[in-house]
Amino acid sequence: MTIKNSLVSQLLTRRKFMKTSAAVTGAAAAASSLTLPFKAQAESAEASLSKEESIKYSACLVNCGSRCPFKVHVKDGVAVKISPEDGVNEAIFGQHQIRPCLRGRSARWRTYNPDRLKYPMLRVGKRGEGKFKRISWDEATTIVAKELRSVIDTHGNEAIYYQYGSGTTGANLQGRNTCKRLLNLAGGFLDMHNTYSEAQLNTIQPYVFGQAKNIYGTEQQTLFAEIKNSDLVVMFGQNLAETRMSGGGQIAEIYDALAQSNAKVIIIDPRRTDSVTAFDSEWLPIRPGTDAALVAAIGYTLIKEDLIDDEMLKQYTVGWDEKTLPASASTNASYKSYILGHGSDNTAKTPEWASELTGIPANRIKQLAREIANAKAAWISQGWGVQRTQTGEHAARAIMMLPIMTGQFGRPGTNIGTWGGSVGYPLSGLAIPNPVKVSIPCFLWTDAIVRGTEMTAAADYIKGKDRLSSNIKFLWNYASNISGNQHSDLNRTHEILTDESLCEFNLVWDNHMTASAKYADLLLPDVSTLESDDLINNSYQSGSYHYLVRLQQAVEPMWENRATYDVLAEIADKMGLKEQFTEGRTYQQWVEHAYNEVRKREPQLPSFAETDGMGIIDRRIADSSKHIALKDFRDNPTGNPLNTPSGKIEIYSEALAQVAKEREIMPGDKITPIPEYHPAIEGIEDHAMLEKYPLQLTGFHTKGHCHSTYSSVAQLREAAPDAVWMNSLDAQSRNIKNGDIVELYNDRGRMRMPAKVTARIMPGTVAAPEGAWAKTNKEGVDVGGCINRLTTQRPTALAKGNPQHTNLVEIKRV
Repeated sequence: MTIKNSLVSQLLTRRKFMKTSAAVTGAAAAASSLTLPFKAQAESAEASLSKEESIKYSACLVNCGSRCPFKVHVKDGVAVKISPEDGVNEAIFGQHQIRPCLRGRSARWRTYNPDRLKYPMLRVGKRGEGKFKRISWDEATTIVAKELRSVIDTHGNEAIYYQYGSGTTGANLQGRNTCKRLLNLAGGFLDMHNTYSEAQLNTIQPYVFGQAKNIYGTEQQTLFAEIKNSDLVVMFGQNLAETRMSGGGQIAEIYDALAQSNAKVIIIDPRRTDSVTAFDSEWLPIRPGTDAALVAAIGYTLIKEDLIDDEMLKQYTVGWDEKTLPASASTNASYKSYILGHGSDNTAKTPEWASELTGIPANRIKQLAREIANAKAAWISQGWGVQRTQTGEHAARAIMMLPIMTGQFGRPGTNIGTWGGSVGYPLSGLAIPNPVKVSIPCFLWTDAIVRGTEMTAAADYIKGKDRLSSNIKFLWNYASNISGNQHSDLNRTHEILTDESLCEFNLVWDNHMTASAKYADLLLPDVSTLESDDLINNSYQSGSYHYLVRLQQAVEPMWENRATYDVLAEIADKMGLKEQFTEGRTYQQWVEHAYNEVRKREPQLPSFAETDGMGIIDRRIADSSKHIALKDFRDNPTGNPLNTPSGKIEIYSEALAQVAKEREIMPGDKITPIPEYHPAIEGIEDHAMLEKYPLQLTGFHTKGHCHSTYSSVAQLREAAPDAVWMNSLDAQSRNIKNGDIVELYNDRGRMRMPAKVTARIMPGTVAAPEGAWAKTNKEGVDVGGCINRLTTQRPTALAKGNPQHTNLVEIKRV
C-alpha cells in the first residue's frame, strides 16, 4: 500500500483505531494519530478513485468581517479541495462570485491540521504546562456540570465569565450562542461589553451622534458603495485590502464604487499598506497616536483660510464656538477655541505644531485641509487600529470632526469619520436572555479575576451594578484564544491564570491546541466548520451586499469530536435542564426551525427541504442612497433630531463633562468634553520611556491569519510569513538586515521574529502582526512571535478598552 492510499485508509477508518487508543498525557495528545505531512494528505485524497467527487457547501466563519461561503469537494469522505460558489453575473456587483481569500481556501488544511484536538482531556500537570490525560465524554460532561453547580452554589452566577472570543463569530447555532443558552438556563453569567477591536470608537460615537436607532446603526455609517459619488476619499488607518479582502467583504464594494467615481484616495497610516497600492492612493505617513493633532491642525487651516461655514455649524452642532456652547461650559471651552489656542493649554494647533508631532509636513497638512473643504463630496473614514491606542477615544472623536467642520456629511458620497456601514440579514437562533444583568469591559477580565469585588462602575466602567459581588471563578472559553494569546501583557496574564487560588476552573473548548488551550483544566474538542451544519448570514462588515447561506456537513466529525449542541444537551441533562435546553428538538431540527422563522419574514424563500445542497439561498444588494449617515438630520435637523441630549451633533458633550467629573481615572489619563490631542503613556512624548525604549510598536492584521485563527496552518505561514516591519534607517543603526531574526523587548517581555526592513513604515515606528501563537523558550522569550508578550494591560480612560497599539520597545539582532 502506498503512503497516499494508506493515509486515505487512516482517514476513512479513524473512529475504529482512535477509539481503541490508550489515554494520552501531555499536549502531544492534540497532535497524535495524524502526523503525515499536509502534502501527503492532499495528494492522497486527490489520488483516491474509489468514489465520485461530491460537492458540499460550507463557509469560513472566522472574524474577518465576512462569512464567505464555498464549495467543499469531497472524495471518500475526505475534503480534497475548496472552491468558490458560482456567481450569477460577474459584471454586476452583488451578483459576483464570492471568492474566499487564501484563509478561507485553507479551511481543509485547518480541518486536517496536526494540532487538532481529538478527545476530551483533563489537566494532570500544573495549569499552563499543557499536560493532559484523555477522558471519556461522559466524564467530561459530568465534570462541567459539577463545576458549574459548585461555583454557582458557592459564589453565585456572577462568578462565571464567558470569555470574549471570535474564533467562530460567523456561526449562528453551532457554538457560542448554544453555550450561552445553557449558562442562561443555569441562572446566567457575568457578561461583557465592548470588543477588543472597537471599544473606544463604539463608546465615544454616541456622545457625538447619539445612539444608533436601528439594529445595524447604518444611519450613522454610510455604505462604502456611496464612494461612487465621492471625488475624494480620506481613510485614517483603514486597510480594507487586507482586513476585508475576501469576496464576501467590503473590498469588492469599494473596488466597484471607485471604478465608478475615480475618486482620489488618501490613506493616512504609519505603514504603506496594501490598500495604498490597491486603491492607487497617496500615502501620508503619520506617527501612531497623533491623529487628533493632525485633525486639529487641519481645523486651524480651515479657520484661518475662511473655509468653515460657521452658520452651518451653528445649525447642526453644539460646541463648535463660544456661541454654540451649552450654558454649563466654561469660557473658551469650545473646539474652535481649543484649536486657536484660547483654551486651557494656550497652544495654537498650527500645522507647524502638528507637523512636529505627526511627521507630516506643515504644507501638506494645509493642502489636505483645502482638498477636503473644496471637494464636492469627501468620504472620510477610519479603521479600528487608530482607536486601539491608549488615547483612542480622543483620536476616534477627532476624526469624526473632519466631515463636520467641512460640511461633508449627510449628503451622497460622504461619511462621518466612522468605519463604513453594513446591512445584515437577520436570523433566528437559540439565544435567550441572561438573568445576570451585570457586565464588565471585556478587556478587564484579568482584573475581574484578581480584584473583581473591588471593581466599581465609577472606576472600571461596570454596567448594571455599582460593584461586582464576586471575582471570576469559572472561565468558559469557547473558540477563544484570548486568555493565553490575544490579551495584553502575556507574562502578567500567565501569572494570573496559573494561580489556581484565583480562578478555580478554566474550561477551554476549541478545534486546536492553541496557546490558550494549554491553560485549560478541562479541554474539549470541537467540530470544525466543515464538520458542521448551520444557517448563517454574511457578517457585520460585509457592506451593502448581504446573503443567506445554509451550511451542510461536508465531512464526518473526526476522532471523538462532537457537535457543541449535543455535548451541551448532555451537560444540561446532568443539571436537570435538558427539556428547557432542547425544547424537544435535535440540532438538525433547530436548524430547520431557525430557517422557518426567517421564512415567516421572507415567505418567497424556498422550503427547507428545497435548500438541500443550495449553499447560498438568497442574495441581496442594498440601495446605498438609503444608508447615508445623518442624511435625514442634514435635510431637516428640526424634524429629524439626533438621539443626543441636544438633538444636534455634540462637538462639546455635557455628558462627557459629567463623566470626567465622576470617573476615577489613572494618572496620565484624561476625559474631555471636546476632542483634544492628548499625549499617550508610552507615546512619542513619553520622553523618560523613550530614553530606554525608543521605538513605537504598533500591530496590524495580516493575510496569513485572522486574529489567531489559521495561524497554525503551515501553508499560510509560508505564503504570508509573520515579520516585524522596521524602517531602513532604524535597521541600519542596529546592524539589522532584512530577514534577520530580531528580539523586541521592553519591561513586560521579550519576543523574537524575522525583520522586514522596508521604506514602507515611518522611521521610529515598528509594526508586528497580531495573532501569532504565543510560545516561550526556556529563557522566557516568546519565539512564537506573539506581539502581546509586549503590550500593556493599562486600559483606556473612557471605554476601558484595548490599548495594544501603544507600546515602546527596543529591538536588537539575535
